[in-house]
Amino acid sequence: MNKLTRRRFLIASGVTAAGALAAGATQVDWTQLLDAAQHNPLDPNAGVLVVVTLYGGNDGLNTVVPASEHAYQDARPELAYKPEEVLDLGEGLGLNPGMKGLKGLWDNKELAIVRGVGYPKPDHSHFRSMAIWQTASPESSVPTGWLGRWLDASGADPLRAVSVEPVLPPMLAGARTAAASLPVSGLKLPSGALGKSFQGLATADPGEGVWQARAARSVADLYRAEQVLGKTVARDPKGKHQKGALAAQLDLVAGLIEAGVPTRVYSVSLGGFDTHADERGTQQRLLAELDDALTPFAQRLGRTDRGRQAVVLVYSEFGRRVAANASEGTDHGTAGPVFVLGNGVRGGFHGAEPSLTDLDNGDLKETTDFRDVYATLLEGVLGTDAGKVLPDHSGRLDGLLP
Repeated sequence: MNKLTRRRFLIASGVTAAGALAAGATQVDWTQLLDAAQHNPLDPNAGVLVVVTLYGGNDGLNTVVPASEHAYQDARPELAYKPEEVLDLGEGLGLNPGMKGLKGLWDNKELAIVRGVGYPKPDHSHFRSMAIWQTASPESSVPTGWLGRWLDASGADPLRAVSVEPVLPPMLAGARTAAASLPVSGLKLPSGALGKSFQGLATADPGEGVWQARAARSVADLYRAEQVLGKTVARDPKGKHQKGALAAQLDLVAGLIEAGVPTRVYSVSLGGFDTHADERGTQQRLLAELDDALTPFAQRLGRTDRGRQAVVLVYSEFGRRVAANASEGTDHGTAGPVFVLGNGVRGGFHGAEPSLTDLDNGDLKETTDFRDVYATLLEGVLGTDAGKVLPDHSGRLDGLLP
C-alpha cells in the first residue's frame, strides 16, 4: 500500500486521538489499568473476588434439581426434570443438564453449592429483592452497596473494584467512592497489511505535536491491551460478540487478573432469568451459557498463581415458586442455591436443603442467610473484618473456605 502517515490514516479512517483513547474506555481506560499493573501490581497472594449476578430470579429447583423427590415431580409435572436427565451430585440432587462443565468442577472439588440461600421476610419484587442482595440490608433501605462499603473501608481507591458491565451495579457504590467501570467494548483492530501499518502508527516521530503523540500512545495502548487481555474486545464483522456476553466479560477479567491489575473485586452479569412462561428451554439455554462462560474461566484461573487466588460468587435475587404456573414457567419465589467456585474453595454442599413439603405459603424457607456468605468471602477472600461492612450481622458459613 502507499506510504501511510499517522495523520493521513487518522483523517481517512475517521479516528481521532480522542476517539482512539475512548475506544477501550469508560470511567477507566487500558492505560490506567495496565499502568497500575506495572507500577502498583496486586500482591500475588492477595485474594480476588469475582461476583456474577444472574438477573431475573433464577429457578434454583431446576438448577440444583431434587429430581428424585415426589413433591418436586408433583409440583411441576411438565416442568420437572427426571432423575436420569440431571447430572448426579449425590444426596438426591443433580445439576441441570446444561451445566456439564460445572459438573466437572464439582467432581474436582472446586465447586461449592450453598443451599437455601435467602434473607428474612422475603419480598417477591425484583427491585426490592435485588436492592437487598446488593446492599446487604434486608430490614431497611441504605444508599450504599456492600462492596461499596468495603471500598470505603479499604482505602477508597476505585481501581480496587471494577465492573465489566454496561452499568455500574449498586453493590459497588460506597458513601465516599464507587468502583471503576470498564464494559467490554466492540473494538476490532485491523489485521493483515493494514494491521501492520496501523500498528506502526504506535511509534511517535520526533517533533510531533501533543495530539499526534497522544494518538500514537493510544494505538500502542490498544495493542498492548490486546496482547495482555487477548481478543475479548473483538467483534465479528456483523458487530456481534464472538462469544456470549458473559464469556467476553470473564475473559476480560481473567486477563486483568493475570496482568496483576491491583483490583480485588470484579463484577459481571447475565440476565434473562425471569422465566414466567416456557421456562425449561429458556433456563437451560441460559444455564448452558453460564456454564460455557464459567467453566473455561475457572480452568484458566487454575493455571496461574494469580488466578488461583480468585474466588467466584454466583447468585440471583431470588429463586422461584415450587409449583409451576399455567404457562409452564414459575413465578417469583424466595430461597435458592448460590455457587462459589475456585481453587481455594472447599467443594461440596454447604447449608441445609430446603424442604419441599414444609413451605411458607408455597415458597421455600430460607436455610442460609445470604449475609453469612458475604461475611465469609469478605474475611476469607478480601481479608476484611466483615463487621465493618455488615455491622449488624455476625453469622459466617463455616467450612466454605480453608
